[in-house]
Amino acid sequence: MTHARIGKKFPPSFSLDVEFEIGEGVTGIYGETGSGKTVILQALAGFILPDSGRILRDDVLLFDAEARVDVPARRRNCGYIPQGDTLFPHMTVRQNLGFAARGARLERYRRIAEMLERFGLSDAALRRPGGLDPSQKPRATLARALIAHPALLLLDDPDWPGGLFRQLRAEFAGPVLLATRDLDRCCLLADRMLVLEGGRVLQRGSPAEVLDQPESVAVARLVGIPNVFECTIAGLDPGRNSSRLELDLASGRQVLTGPYFPGHFRGDRVWIAIRPERVRAHATGTEGIVNGLGAQLVRASHLARCVRLEFAGGIFADLSREDYERQKDNRGWQVEFPPAALRVL
Repeated sequence: MTHARIGKKFPPSFSLDVEFEIGEGVTGIYGETGSGKTVILQALAGFILPDSGRILRDDVLLFDAEARVDVPARRRNCGYIPQGDTLFPHMTVRQNLGFAARGARLERYRRIAEMLERFGLSDAALRRPGGLDPSQKPRATLARALIAHPALLLLDDPDWPGGLFRQLRAEFAGPVLLATRDLDRCCLLADRMLVLEGGRVLQRGSPAEVLDQPESVAVARLVGIPNVFECTIAGLDPGRNSSRLELDLASGRQVLTGPYFPGHFRGDRVWIAIRPERVRAHATGTEGIVNGLGAQLVRASHLARCVRLEFAGGIFADLSREDYERQKDNRGWQVEFPPAALRVL
């Protein structure tokens, strides 16, 4: 287990102030460019000196600002893979692996041969990085990082195919810290995730928890929830596990039924969020709809996995292609917010 508390200022306007733990499996740091992800990885690896904080890994103190402890990067046993091509261009693949391998000569030779075989690089062992194809470079980079038996693997937004990440999980049982701007990749690979913005951790938890229960408007926006609305709690009924919400939209005031929100009171102003795939879209006049609102369609955008409908007032609904094709000629639309899908922020 690694516990890190890192503070670092970058004049004139950016400062990092985070505290988190890295356990077994993959911990993902998700945030936009400039949020501080790379700074965190470099501080853990020992490449930059934080202004304040403490880094403790498995009861070994790596950094403590107050005690003036700063273990050099070469002694931290971190495998760090930054963005871009990091292989030594003047060395062959075998020499790159040999540079990172440890132990006696025969052990190093055995380990190099083993890693070349595991990562499908035996035929490319005598090539320099400039002679590798695009699929071989990331495999050689990962093989070089793992050959040293790192205690912690740090990945800075690697642009790898999915198969290489699966191989990483199979080859390396230690903790991994993955920094990424790709939400889908973070949710697919990480056991736990930190949502980072402006040098601060906004939320932490499993990907499912963060996606389903964002704790703030900022987190909701970062994890791709465009449907965020301010409303008033007009009523609460814990016995029926329900609430009544007054929502102000461009089309006027709307009243919605929601779940009961513990810790809130009648009259509270809150933000509610609903993921676009949970919003349902129907033709005007469809019966049996709960929380149905008349909506004017602004545009339909064909995305990789769905068709996103944007309605006036900033309402978005993701439909399957089949559902959209069935309804694309609707003369009018209404959107439905299922009560169980509403989340209070």
